[in-house]
Amino acid sequence: MATVTVEINGRPYAVGCADGQEERVRALAGQFDGHVRQVAGEVGHVGDLRLFLMAGLLLADELHEARTNGGTAPAPEAPAAPSTDGVAEALNAVAARLEKIAQGL
Repeated sequence: MATVTVEINGRPYAVGCADGQEERVRALAGQFDGHVRQVAGEVGHVGDLRLFLMAGLLLADELHEARTNGGTAPAPEAPAAPSTDGVAEALNAVAARLEKIAQGL
């Protein structure tokens, strides 16, 4: 078993994987990191656990859409532009996205 160190939202994490799967784990971690950073950009720093949960839900939504569309995922939505109202509005935007995900399940 191999161990790969990946960076998510600027922090290193050691992840075990099967020998020969190191590059795949790095690629998947890069995809997940992009989602975590997207959420962090929308809501600010609310703690790694919540950021990871929200990013995981976004990935689960993408997977669900890909499965229901016969393997073709729609283009990702553009992130909402931050407003002068700050974190409260960003949280409302993420909450609306999560409600959309919950309704589709």
